Amino acid sequence: MELLKPEHLILGHEKFNASDLNGEEVSYAGYHGDKQTGFLRYSDLDIVKGTIVLVHGIRGNKEHFLPMANRLAANGYNSVAIDLRAHGESEGQYCTFGVHEKFDVIGLLDYLEKEKGLNSNFGIWGQSLGGAVSIQVLAIDSRFKFGIIESTFTDYETIANDYFQYFANFNCSPMMDYLVYRSGQIAEFDPYDARPLEKCKQITQPVLMVHGDKDRRISIDYGKANFENLRSEKKKFLSIDGGTHLNLWQIGGDEYFQEVISFIDSVDE
Repeated sequence: MELLKPEHLILGHEKFNASDLNGEEVSYAGYHGDKQTGFLRYSDLDIVKGTIVLVHGIRGNKEHFLPMANRLAANGYNSVAIDLRAHGESEGQYCTFGVHEKFDVIGLLDYLEKEKGLNSNFGIWGQSLGGAVSIQVLAIDSRFKFGIIESTFTDYETIANDYFQYFANFNCSPMMDYLVYRSGQIAEFDPYDARPLEKCKQITQPVLMVHGDKDRRISIDYGKANFENLRSEKKKFLSIDGGTHLNLWQIGGDEYFQEVISFIDSVDE
């Protein structure tokens, strides 16, 4: 069952290539012990400010983050762009909208600490589905010191209904409610646990929440609701004028990237 369509334009189709970049491919054990994959891009500066996990949207892959990983490296940050389970080169048959994926990301952090000696100032940057995963990670792992959350939803059942109506152009809530329930049975997860809105109540780390004001796939109202539920003392909501679900980076441009860098640079201040 496929409820969602591709969410993000791939800014570059080229693959991460360790021979061309200052980095390396990584693999680590996921929630079920299955193989998860990513690319660790090292900072281009001698002084490393931190390490940021980059989490793509539905049907995306780590290659989407290649341009941003390079920009982060130029500003002193390591980054790890990952393929979520059932995406890219990672194993796993089903997407579970963060319920299992959050433990995959925690497995990555364990790997980075034990195998790569990275152990301070971890952050996470997620888009759409990746934003929902990132919220669920921040809620349970305090090793992550900050988050950048772009264009995500409040709960799985609501967004499943929204997407059906968006693409089919009519509402069929009773059927979708059943399909949400069945998806949990098939993929062996609790679909009613995929609730970023509730998980935000457990988050105290600094968070930059971003949404386009013209997003027709995931309403900016969902982003604002998530933001209001954050317990973080340091938090900021950024609305991108004219931004849709697909073009925040293009519309925001360098000004948006500098906004992100300023926010994460200020976390330790």
